[in-house]
Amino acid sequence: MPSTPPTARPYAAAPPRRRKRRLLAVLFEMAVAFGYLGLIGPHSPGFFELLPADTKVALCAAAAALLPVRRRFPATVLLVLAVFAGALPVGGMLTALVAYDAIRRVDEPRRRTAVLLTATSIPVVVAITGTVATGYDSWVFGFVRGVVVGGVGVLIPGLVGSLRGQQERLMVALRERAAAAEEARRLIDSASRVEERTRIAAEMHDLVGHRLSLISLHSGGLEMALADKAPELKEEAAQVRAATRDALNELRAVLGVLGPLGRDTGTEALTDATGTHADIAALAEESRAAGIPVAVRWQGADLDALEPRVRRAVHRVVRESLTNVHRYAAGAFVDLAVEHTAERVRVAVRNGAPPKPPETTTGLGTGRGLTGLRERVGLLGGELRTGPTGAGGFLVEAEVPAHPASSAAPAGQPTASPASLAAEERPDPGALPGFLRHLPGLATGFLGLVGVGTTLAIGLAFVEQARPSQEPPPPREIHVGMSREEVEFSSASDSGLARAAATGHEPPRPSGTECIYPYTGDDPVAGRMEITRYCFRNDVLAEIKTFWVPAAP
Repeated sequence: MPSTPPTARPYAAAPPRRRKRRLLAVLFEMAVAFGYLGLIGPHSPGFFELLPADTKVALCAAAAALLPVRRRFPATVLLVLAVFAGALPVGGMLTALVAYDAIRRVDEPRRRTAVLLTATSIPVVVAITGTVATGYDSWVFGFVRGVVVGGVGVLIPGLVGSLRGQQERLMVALRERAAAAEEARRLIDSASRVEERTRIAAEMHDLVGHRLSLISLHSGGLEMALADKAPELKEEAAQVRAATRDALNELRAVLGVLGPLGRDTGTEALTDATGTHADIAALAEESRAAGIPVAVRWQGADLDALEPRVRRAVHRVVRESLTNVHRYAAGAFVDLAVEHTAERVRVAVRNGAPPKPPETTTGLGTGRGLTGLRERVGLLGGELRTGPTGAGGFLVEAEVPAHPASSAAPAGQPTASPASLAAEERPDPGALPGFLRHLPGLATGFLGLVGVGTTLAIGLAFVEQARPSQEPPPPREIHVGMSREEVEFSSASDSGLARAAATGHEPPRPSGTECIYPYTGDDPVAGRMEITRYCFRNDVLAEIKTFWVPAAP
């Protein structure tokens, strides 16, 4: 019996090779079913043997053709084959296969019970009706035979299929519950991380931000005081105030990164224009105002129709690259190129060699900005390439999909770890390859059908043995006017031994007749034996003559 889940895709959606295999399987099922019915059907007890030969062949062919249709209409095919099994008891093998599969697929308990009870009672009704209508036997015999076929061929396989279906549905529910629990755990972990990041951002804002504001305030006052008392130190105080202002701006950016997952906060929060052509042009203009020559080349449509996470990634790549040029290559020429195609968005920021080397206080970086960009682009399924150029400059190139897959989580969202992905993709070492995976299920189904067939055969044999035997009618008394068939049916068949003994000793035959000489088997009397001659004219008994002939030694 099949053990596949009660779901199936349409044949049109399957690949050509799979459709070909299914067609071969359907033809094989029909051939096996028709061959089985053709071999076993004629020897099946019941009123089916009284039907015309053409009707028998038509019913067997229809039953074999209905067997593959059970995948589309399981309940309907079960009810139709139950009618067939009521007429032909050996058809209970096909009904058992369909009953297991049909009841397994029905989800609603009430409908499952109704279909099972109806299919079990149909063979009983058909067996009683057919037995009485054809005069094959009494209705009791038909009732008992229908009970055997309905119980063994429908009820028992249906109950097994019901248990199997409940087990499969339970396994599906357990998998869904486990998936829901895993998702809830991930959401809880994500919420915990958001809360912790928010708390860290608040602490940094309250403590570090306050201290930097004080430093900026005092440095501004110091600059004003030194303008009159020590003009030579005024420039140093201005540098302290500028560094403090930059530190405050960077702190705001860090606080934006530490904000809630999935969105940016702070002074650089996401807007409708973030990542668009106008936004990139504005960033380039800010750099030009600071003394950095930037050339913008845009190829393709604008990015305003793309997802926010894509536009945010493009904005961050451009902003971080230009910021690095300000810090480490002030005054260098920058070539900013954005290419938008139907599938990809490519951003390249290339700067030349700076006019003078960066100062030691600003020329050394931690590399955390590029690391964050690489993670952000990687979450979208893209790639970030960075490195020095041959002319003493630096290149930052990012390529992200224009329409990332739904499985790609936004920036900051929890994603599956590489270890878990590798575990999911790793094949089960204990699994059998290819067709061998289905062998246990096929073996179980074959043994189940053998058990059903054996039980059905034993039950029908017991019913036939318990059936009252009918004695043949006694031979009728032979008389003139009976047909040749009626005379021969009354044990009056021609015997060559009796014909030879009567040759030359029999009375004259009536004209135009053919005679037979049955052998009675009586012992000779006084050397003679009695022979009865039956003469037919046009296969109708015309004369009965008894005479004595000498017995042969």
